[in-house]
Amino acid sequence: MQNTRLLEITSAAERLFSHQGYHATTMRQVAGAVELQAGSLYAHIAGKEAVLEAIVVRAADEFEAAIARVPTDAAPPARLRAAMRAHIRVIAANLPAAKVYFHDWQHLPPSRVAEVRARRDAYEAAWQAIIADGVASGVFAPVDVRLAARLCLSACNWIPQWYDPGGALDPDSLADAFSALVLGGLLGRDQGADGGAAAADRSIPDHSRSDTR
Repeated sequence: MQNTRLLEITSAAERLFSHQGYHATTMRQVAGAVELQAGSLYAHIAGKEAVLEAIVVRAADEFEAAIARVPTDAAPPARLRAAMRAHIRVIAANLPAAKVYFHDWQHLPPSRVAEVRARRDAYEAAWQAIIADGVASGVFAPVDVRLAARLCLSACNWIPQWYDPGGALDPDSLADAFSALVLGGLLGRDQGADGGAAAADRSIPDHSRSDTR
């Protein structure tokens, strides 16, 4: 019962933090969302920072587990496509939690911020390794590996701001479209990626393309 209640609390907090912002959300609002008195909430969670930490840690766990399942023996283009699918599947499975993780983790206490930053850096390093392998093998153009990895992650991490799960693109189709765009640059014109990006562009609603706020 305790774990079920805690999950209800963190799920409600994800929605509230995502919709109105971490600082603008009160614990009284979180309590109301799960039909608890404000005082009763603290029997399940220590406070607002503890709720945020639970959300952030769970999200980090899910992203790390996803990238760990990307096959290491595949060619770099296939590994990059698999990483893109893995990352976007985690985002699409819980858009509010992903948004909180990407934008609110720095509101944790300094010691916890340092821990989360280290995990995020290690996660980015896994992407860098894929791209570096492609560059070293001559499959990818000689790009700035760190910059290319950040380009991939920055594009993906803005998805919670505009993605509509009921829209034209499912998570894997969106990931394949992103991969086609990225690989089109990494592989060079002669080896360019397939036409996934162009096909996807025709299926993305106009409001999705234009809303970059």
